[in-house]
Amino acid sequence: MVGIIGIITIFVMVFGGYLAAGGKMGIILKSLPFEFIMIGGAGLGAFLISNDMPAIKKTVKDVGKVFKGPKWKHEDYRDLLCLLFELVRLARQNPVAIEEHIEAPNDSAIFLNYPKILTDSEAIALICDTMRSASMNYDDPHQVEEVLEKRMEANAHHALHSSHALQTLADGLPALGIVAAVLGIIKTMGSIDQPPEILGKLIGGALVGTFLGVFLAYGLVGPFAAKVKDVTEEEAHFYKLIREVLVANLHNHATNICIEVGRQNTPSHCRPSYADLEEALKSIKQGAA
Repeated sequence: MVGIIGIITIFVMVFGGYLAAGGKMGIILKSLPFEFIMIGGAGLGAFLISNDMPAIKKTVKDVGKVFKGPKWKHEDYRDLLCLLFELVRLARQNPVAIEEHIEAPNDSAIFLNYPKILTDSEAIALICDTMRSASMNYDDPHQVEEVLEKRMEANAHHALHSSHALQTLADGLPALGIVAAVLGIIKTMGSIDQPPEILGKLIGGALVGTFLGVFLAYGLVGPFAAKVKDVTEEEAHFYKLIREVLVANLHNHATNICIEVGRQNTPSHCRPSYADLEEALKSIKQGAA
């Protein structure tokens, strides 16, 4: 909703200010389709050249984050902490029993209690791979922590590709607007023998190209890239929480301490309160009793 309001605000303020200053939309509306074909088409072509098909699909999908916001909400962080609590507790109580859950999470009675988390393949793989590492009796927990850090860095780099692709497009749009404007000037020069009122309209139409390139770059595509980056970085906290809890587990901290470490490392606006989490964990303990 905020994204839609932002887009509406941009159009109302820009074109509203132009009309309030006495500008006329006729020349813009007449030239806009042709300028948009040139600028938008060239921008799309450059985008296709610089990205492979998986990256293109991911970028198109990630544009929705501008309007939807982060995937993970307050209750999802609470559920993740509860899931990790169940797994860590079971691994401590019965190291053999945990294997069936981490080897086949889609059939696990524990994972099935958290369907939204189960749909995220990276979160599940991160949990299962780390729990599997713990079962191998690693002598140095820092070794697993280092592996997790490198894995998450690689995942973050891949996740931010959409933002980088959009920002690259935004950086190129003003130049493409100049290209369209130059073509408009070339067209105008071919009609140099026309009266001033006609030449004025032709020059005005050419300048629409410059306007459109800058407007799209700094009014739409650039902000989209920034928002996608912010949302992607916020979603990464979900996976960092997994790392914090499971690394604490590798250091043999008490189960409740491991979960509290994760809770403390949750972003403040998504962090469940101590009482809320304690109530959720109490329900789990009662269900297991």
